[in-house]
Amino acid sequence: MGKSRTKRFKRPQFSPTGSCQAAVAAAANGTEDDEDDGPAAELLEKLQHPSAEVRECACAGLARLVQQRPALPDLARRDAVRRLGPLLLDSSLAVRETAAGALRNLSACGGFEVCDDMVAKDIMTPLVALLRECSTGLDSNEMSPQEKADKNRNSIESIANEAVNVLWNVCECSSRAVSIFNKEGCLEIVLKYLHTFPTSIDLAVSAAYCLQTVTEDNPELLKYFDGTALRVLESALLCPVTSMEYILLKTLVAGTIWNLKDIIPSKSQAEIINAILKILSEVLEMNAADTVIQMKEAETQRLKTASETEDVIANANGDDLVEDDEMEEIPRKKKLRRKTFISDLLPSTDKELRETMALLTAQQTALEVIVNMCCSEDPSDDEWEELSSSDESEAFMENSFNECSGQLLSPLCLSHEIHTALTNFLIPKKVFEKTSSPNSMAIDICSRNPTWKPLIKKLNTIQCRALMCLQSLVSLLDMDHLGGAPALQTLAQHLSQLLFSQPDFAKHADFLEAISSALRALLQAMAAKNIPQCMTPEQLMTLCKAGIHSSSIGVRVNVVSILGITGSVLAKEDGTLETLKTIGCFLLEVATKDPSLVVTGEALDALFDVFADGEEAEKASVQIKLLSTLKEFQPVFKMKIRKEGRGKYSPDQLCVLDNVKMNLRRFVAYQEAVEKRLTS
Repeated sequence: MGKSRTKRFKRPQFSPTGSCQAAVAAAANGTEDDEDDGPAAELLEKLQHPSAEVRECACAGLARLVQQRPALPDLARRDAVRRLGPLLLDSSLAVRETAAGALRNLSACGGFEVCDDMVAKDIMTPLVALLRECSTGLDSNEMSPQEKADKNRNSIESIANEAVNVLWNVCECSSRAVSIFNKEGCLEIVLKYLHTFPTSIDLAVSAAYCLQTVTEDNPELLKYFDGTALRVLESALLCPVTSMEYILLKTLVAGTIWNLKDIIPSKSQAEIINAILKILSEVLEMNAADTVIQMKEAETQRLKTASETEDVIANANGDDLVEDDEMEEIPRKKKLRRKTFISDLLPSTDKELRETMALLTAQQTALEVIVNMCCSEDPSDDEWEELSSSDESEAFMENSFNECSGQLLSPLCLSHEIHTALTNFLIPKKVFEKTSSPNSMAIDICSRNPTWKPLIKKLNTIQCRALMCLQSLVSLLDMDHLGGAPALQTLAQHLSQLLFSQPDFAKHADFLEAISSALRALLQAMAAKNIPQCMTPEQLMTLCKAGIHSSSIGVRVNVVSILGITGSVLAKEDGTLETLKTIGCFLLEVATKDPSLVVTGEALDALFDVFADGEEAEKASVQIKLLSTLKEFQPVFKMKIRKEGRGKYSPDQLCVLDNVKMNLRRFVAYQEAVEKRLTS
């Protein structure tokens, strides 16, 4: 499997508040007065209004409207990006923030095409200008944490946070945006935002997300990381943890530093890697389900206390009211109105929910970083100087980022020392624990609370990431680092139970791809070491019959490969004729009928492995008419490669398919000899 690109989580969308709620609701519901042109036309027109409050309301309305996918083409047709862009530099701070919020939502909801279109329409010019102004404003806005907390929502930090999220989104989706980021010197600005972590954690986390994105596969940017820049990363990496958001910050910075591996001085590489793995290990060690339960209890208690306080205040105020029959209901109405106000205006990311989401996102990010570490190039012995495996990870503070002029080794590759470090920090064990199904009590709590319900998807995503991470670890590490043969058998039993405890597993595409990838790697490792496999042929056929109907090519490739691995093991055993016939017929069906040449090639490879050797395999091949079917399919396969190959598949895939085509010719010749021998 290739490198797994780190994916960001779907962040809470910009939520306008204040006097423009009615306009926002009308935009969201499509009930604006102008029925001919729809809500977009009037909102865009109001962007030019002389009143700052009207402009702010229009931006807020657009922030909601862009979250409706059907509205996006109309907004594009009306050139919304060019009309919103200048408002990033509006004279009103409130308008700047809401305009940035609208663009943030547009870039988050619109995907790659919309982001690329935003860059084409020159959104980067006003965006970079706004980011620079905010950066300058931060220099002249030094104040205590309490003073910062007392600022209104139109603060420089709030505007910068929205703007850096727009930057992050477009850079993640558009290579042109990344190029502009490099040329315009945005690195210095984003690093300054990151450095606000002691007082503005939201801004720092957004900056960390952006940095992790722009440093991935961006060698042009690496030359701008001097000692000062690296020390900013170092300070964030080692910051004290006072909330879950700081855990997320440290995890994102760890991922960024891994992206910078090619510029880390050789003398510091071991310490840096140990520092990264130490943080990731600590993140994964935390129990996400316990956090969900505890934080929800804390939220419930806080709201209960707030409600009781409101009751006390309302009762106290009631003593002063006129005791008149017609005024009797006023205190009760006020109290009811206040209770509704408290619950209705709690943002979807209130502090307990924010804390929980931050931890879950940190764990997802940690797993993705480990996958990327495992997917680095295989090392050669001379690419690394002798490295220490010490777990004293914080020792790098004094030396690591002060040596940028030292000798560099490129590329930095995983080695025996890294394998040992992964084991020392118990990464395989902690990843294994995360592959379990989410805690039922935590799921129940989230399902009964609308604002917490999105956490269910996050918990499931962590499980899928853990399974993908497990696949990478099993593929990379020696069996001893994984705990030996007994540990692999235990793992196989765990994955089998995990899979078949869900009767509808085939409906969960992400889970099916993740667990089939893990099983494929595990069964391959066990077969290579002649470790008995724990899944029965019946279980494997159940998995494969469900997986082969998946719309995901990855799932179909995995199940075909799993059958090839299992079949090649069974071919060496006695009494497996019927099972081999079942496997052979299944693989032939896939090879000749699957619409994807990638799956076809994998199925043919699996057939070559299963029927390459063994008496039972030879008998089975004759009985299922393997030779005649493959001879008939051979010209069809060649034609499909010639017709579909160059238009639909990458050069690497075409190279693999050419090898399969050549091996098919050889295998047919081998089967002809087998059949001739058996029938003579």
